[in-house]
Amino acid sequence: MSFLEKLQNQILIADGAMGTMLYSYGKDSCFEELNLSRSEQIQNIHKAYIDAGADIIQTNTYAANYLKLGRYGLEDSVKDINSAAVLNAKKAAENHAYVLGTLGGNRGIKPKSISIEEIKRSFREQLYCLLLEGVDGLLLETFYDLEELETVLTIARKETNLPIVAQVSLAEPGILQDRTPVNDALQRLEGLGADVVGLNCRLGPHHMLVALEQIELPKRAFLSAYPNASLPAYTDGKFHYDGDADYFRRSSAEFRKQGVRLLGGCCGTTPEHIRAFATELKNSAPITDKVVELKPKKIIVEDPPAKRDYAPLQDIVQERPSVIVELDPPRKLDTTKFFEGAKVLKEAGIDAITLADNSLAQVRISNESLGYLVKKELGMRPLIHISCRDRNIIGLQSHLMGLHTLGMHDVLAITGDPARVGDFPGASSVYDVSSFELIQMIKQLNEGLSFSGKDLGQKTAFSIAGAFNPNVRSVEKAVKRLEKKIAHGADYFISQPVFSEEKLLEVYEHTKHLKAPIYIGLMPLTSSKNAEFLHNEVPGIKIADSIRERMASLHDNPLQAAKEGVEITKGLIDAALDLFNGIYLITPFLRYELTAELALYARQRACELRGNSYVETTI
Repeated sequence: MSFLEKLQNQILIADGAMGTMLYSYGKDSCFEELNLSRSEQIQNIHKAYIDAGADIIQTNTYAANYLKLGRYGLEDSVKDINSAAVLNAKKAAENHAYVLGTLGGNRGIKPKSISIEEIKRSFREQLYCLLLEGVDGLLLETFYDLEELETVLTIARKETNLPIVAQVSLAEPGILQDRTPVNDALQRLEGLGADVVGLNCRLGPHHMLVALEQIELPKRAFLSAYPNASLPAYTDGKFHYDGDADYFRRSSAEFRKQGVRLLGGCCGTTPEHIRAFATELKNSAPITDKVVELKPKKIIVEDPPAKRDYAPLQDIVQERPSVIVELDPPRKLDTTKFFEGAKVLKEAGIDAITLADNSLAQVRISNESLGYLVKKELGMRPLIHISCRDRNIIGLQSHLMGLHTLGMHDVLAITGDPARVGDFPGASSVYDVSSFELIQMIKQLNEGLSFSGKDLGQKTAFSIAGAFNPNVRSVEKAVKRLEKKIAHGADYFISQPVFSEEKLLEVYEHTKHLKAPIYIGLMPLTSSKNAEFLHNEVPGIKIADSIRERMASLHDNPLQAAKEGVEITKGLIDAALDLFNGIYLITPFLRYELTAELALYARQRACELRGNSYVETTI
């Protein structure tokens, strides 16, 4: 008799966590590889769950796919690991429990972090390995991304008639991270052929039961739940769970009341948690009727746009020439020169002052704090750079929510230079997301949704710039990245500095089809030494030989060299304004008098080219 037939009339108990058990034994490595090197230990864990009352166990293959095994250099061991996992589970079961082949989700909180085509290839490989070994069914678990789960479920259903359990993981009780109500999601999975649908991971019994209250009994399929033991704690460098097994026992009746027929455990659960479920519910009759008061779907009324103090830069630069200037936050605590420069730049009539986020991984005063002071005390628009290097997803969202609260809505999303190039080469680079994903996430905030899909209560109003490096061998490839950033939600672009008219023309020819405007980067050179350093040691910057030769000729005259650098940049401004409306001036070494002179020059040249209206326009 298949376990589906048994589910017709009784509640079945599934096993609990495998990884938690292995971690508690000190196996903090690739748990799936242990199917090969520690097979007896894996079998013992399976037996412990069966002895605790589990009717169904799952193979130790949650992350045994090409994508995840590749992190350990084991991508060529997919077949060996999955085959061994099934054999271990079968040997432990000895016909006393059903064996489900487990396939886990790959996409997490990062939206679209892995392409569907990659997911399909990886899933098929693992699926075929499990099917060849003769599992009793499949368990698709811990899927945060509904698109991914629907994709792999469709593949699995075409390849086998075996029972399939399909489980989602929730960003918050009752709703997936893409805002799909969980009841709707499970109905869709049932429609695609899942025999059991349900929830696993992230939520403990309390919140999982809250979610289950919003789920109707499936018409054909059965309902499952695999709650976590608790929230994890971190003590003395190790994660651990403090969930009480008796708490699981006391919650058992509520899971039955909500219509669950397959009940197991996820992170933090042990054989004792499963024993608690089995003691109360094993072989119990399931409920066959359940009344759910579904909350009516919200009729979304378009909220008024979040209040902004300034028009978006992408609108300004499409209407008229616009100049923005980068003035780096100081590396020391004295801000006197920084604010002197900001005042001079304001008088020069720039549209925004841009503040880098520890560029080149060198520690500086927080750009958020200086941006707030620039806005409050000087009435200037701050444009805040946001690097993915220093903050995880939690920190990035918190930072952006803070910027919104302070009324700073202009941001530049960048991946950021790796920590090893900066002041602290031993520091870690976070990189939870890349600039592409960060742009997409900020757009999601503009819809009133957090990175995890939760309702923020109001919409942000960020105008999002993307970075553009034209100083590459193939500008065409660089433009492909721009197109990808536009698809993710970038409103406009700010480029690395350009040092030749030929490069300006090349960039224009390759980007003129883009709808998103570009602020072209220009930076005055201060000396031959400065030019050589930028050309040879700073990623993304290349300087024409002719310009380096001009600066080299003045190596013994620093004042004249700085003047020459300004004159070179003025010539580039003349060429740039024939092609672009946006000029982005980068201030070297807090030499704000140089960029202030260039900003005034750019405004004057724009006035001559386009009329008098622009020269009188200030921030």
